Amino acid sequence: MNLFIPKNYKSILDLKQTEKAIKILKDFFEQSLASELRLRRVTAPLFVLKGTGINDDLNGIERPVAFPIKDMGDAKAEVVHSLAKWKRMMLADYEIEMGYGLYTDMNAVRPDEELDNIHSLYVDQWDWERVISKDQRNIDFLKHIVKGIYSAMKRTEYVAYENYPELKPILPEEITFIHSEELLMKYPKLSPRERESKAAGQYGAIFVIGIGGKLANGEKHDGRAPDYDDWSTSTAEGFRGLNGDIVVWNPLFNQALELSSMGIRVDREALLHQLKVEGAENRESLYFHQRLINGELPLSIGGGIGQSRLCMFFLHKAHIGEIQASIWPQKMVDECHQNGILLM
Repeated sequence: MNLFIPKNYKSILDLKQTEKAIKILKDFFEQSLASELRLRRVTAPLFVLKGTGINDDLNGIERPVAFPIKDMGDAKAEVVHSLAKWKRMMLADYEIEMGYGLYTDMNAVRPDEELDNIHSLYVDQWDWERVISKDQRNIDFLKHIVKGIYSAMKRTEYVAYENYPELKPILPEEITFIHSEELLMKYPKLSPRERESKAAGQYGAIFVIGIGGKLANGEKHDGRAPDYDDWSTSTAEGFRGLNGDIVVWNPLFNQALELSSMGIRVDREALLHQLKVEGAENRESLYFHQRLINGELPLSIGGGIGQSRLCMFFLHKAHIGEIQASIWPQKMVDECHQNGILLM
């Protein structure tokens, strides 16, 4: 069991206050994000048909929850891992104009997660996607969007403080951009997670650019499916990758905490290249991939922002189970209870 108990932990808010605060923060951040990025809300699926290529493959090894549909000849459906590819199709189907986009409440089940303070079987995100132009497929535009999201986070943190003055704001005024290759050069003996913690501890909030492709040491900073984020295109800085993660310093854990994964999405050229790199050319015939290859989907940027993680961070909670209801090993439940961490 991987569980961290902060020393002398005591939740600032009780259960009733926590439930009220979650509602306040989620409502405020959702509206701030929509306004900042010019997004409209749409309804999202909980499951999709297997074999369409629509479901997110994450690192390619996680098993989706699947079930047969009786009224469709036992065709298999999969509970989504995320809506990374589905959203891009909706941009086309809703005929959303360039410079605008959509967002949705994404609820997923990931049975292969290793359960700990920040990982749960239940995943809740704001999944968003926005139409961009060819000229915006660059690192400067990626940074522009990241700054907008970070601004919404900063405002939400202040709302938490305004309602509950004990929740002192800790985010820095600005987010720092750093490439995964730079982290490797700076901390060559550390693991990717340890590198992130070093940088997040130094700056308070960072955006790690370039996740999915191999670094100079032949290893990846972290895994990314080859068919949504563009992690292989060269940037002006001489590195690769038009995607990344928003990572903040969490003083309660004394380590980094990832709040969002996002990026400029693959165009036709990047898709075919990344499928080849990953030995996944067989996906080219799938429904989503065919729509992209045939030019039926717009260029886009998008990502996911963890709802429970964001609330957990702003409410200074020690466990994501203090924010959401899920299933946990009994040993974890007992140890949390003994240390004042009350799981929902």
